[in-house]
Amino acid sequence: MQNLAEFLLVINLVILAITFLNTFTVRVVKSQEMPDLHDLVSILIPLRNESQNVPGLIESVLSQKGLSKFEVVLIDDNSSDDTAAQISKYSAPNLNVISGAALPDGWLGKNFACYQLAEKAEGEYLVFVDADVRLAPHAVSSSIALMKHLDWDFISPYPRQIALTFLERVAQPLLQWSWFASLPLRLSEKLSRPSMVVANGQFFIVKRAAYLKSGGHAAIKSEVLDDLELGRTLVRNGFSGGVADGSKVANCRMYNNAAELIEGYSKSQWRAFGSPFGAALAALILFASSILPITLGLSGEIFGWYGYFALVASRLLVAAKTNSVMSSASLHPLSAGVWIYLIILSWYRKSRGELIWRGRQI
Repeated sequence: MQNLAEFLLVINLVILAITFLNTFTVRVVKSQEMPDLHDLVSILIPLRNESQNVPGLIESVLSQKGLSKFEVVLIDDNSSDDTAAQISKYSAPNLNVISGAALPDGWLGKNFACYQLAEKAEGEYLVFVDADVRLAPHAVSSSIALMKHLDWDFISPYPRQIALTFLERVAQPLLQWSWFASLPLRLSEKLSRPSMVVANGQFFIVKRAAYLKSGGHAAIKSEVLDDLELGRTLVRNGFSGGVADGSKVANCRMYNNAAELIEGYSKSQWRAFGSPFGAALAALILFASSILPITLGLSGEIFGWYGYFALVASRLLVAAKTNSVMSSASLHPLSAGVWIYLIILSWYRKSRGELIWRGRQI
């Protein structure tokens, strides 16, 4: 058992080293005043049953600064709640609202909504924002400024993830930690390989020309992980870009309770690893690196404890860098267990045709 504990410690020290490296090299979108951007910017927001998010959302996007010209385009994607009524309370010269068309065969709802938004948009930059995101006043202008500085065609500023309930605090930080701890970000930028793309559709900016040339959402119309697949499609077509720490300019609370979190992640985890084999391998790696060390430690293997503390340190580094949940870092084995459960549940529901999101079959 000691040999196993030592081996897992080496793995977790590598994870800690990658995390440490990324903490100091990750691109950061800073909340600061920028010279006005003179290109037209289109802020595009898909809405389906988002009544409770409409007020805070619209106020934050209409308050954007540092943009000489920008339009906000909302699409009410056939909501069954009072999203449309909430939207109607707001008016501005640069605010446009469209009603979503019926969902065609072969499309997923959000992808088709984003496609319609892009068709309506007139800007040189397309800024896709989810309804549960709140933007700081210079979020868009600062992000585009960094994008221009790096000569990128797209950028995905990763918002600060807000987690309030127990399961949110246990599970939610793991997603951001997973890429922070496994992928040397500067290397992924240089290699520019689709398999190394990191992206978050909560806040995603792309040059209009790159979006159209790569096929945009029409090229990924049936993909449940639309953010990753859009980024990969852009890279495959020769465009450059990447993820950035957007925690200083945007925040997002994806789910309001445990039930929403389970429903939300179980709809997509089947696709995250490509196949049942890939999902099983990911679950095995997560178990070996995150759960087994503390199990060995509790059985008396001191190197098991060292492996556990290496991952806790990795979690704390990411939390400190992104201003996210620190209190659950010590519960990392539980976080891993929850994520393994979500992977299994997602594949189970997929096999039974039970994946439904916002009233639509996936």
